[in-house]
Amino acid sequence: MLFLVRMDVRIPHDLPAVQVQDIKAREKAYSQALQHDGRWQSIWRVVGEYANYSIFNVSSNDELHQLLQGLPLFDYMDIHVTPLACHPSAIAS
Repeated sequence: MLFLVRMDVRIPHDLPAVQVQDIKAREKAYSQALQHDGRWQSIWRVVGEYANYSIFNVSSNDELHQLLQGLPLFDYMDIHVTPLACHPSAIAS
């Protein structure tokens, strides 16, 4: 199942810099592991914002929910999920 996910990150300004750097490092490692195994198919930065659009390919809504909750930045994110379906005019399957 394909999902388009928008993630807007809102880290509190009073969070200690050392803690922020640790969270960001764990976030990068976690997201790259999911990219390597194919479940996080692509990630695109939103210009001028601390946000991204990503495509996930997972087996269920529950799996996506579990992966998103595992993000180290999850507590600091607003997340919007859009399920995707094949378009009948698409030339690629």
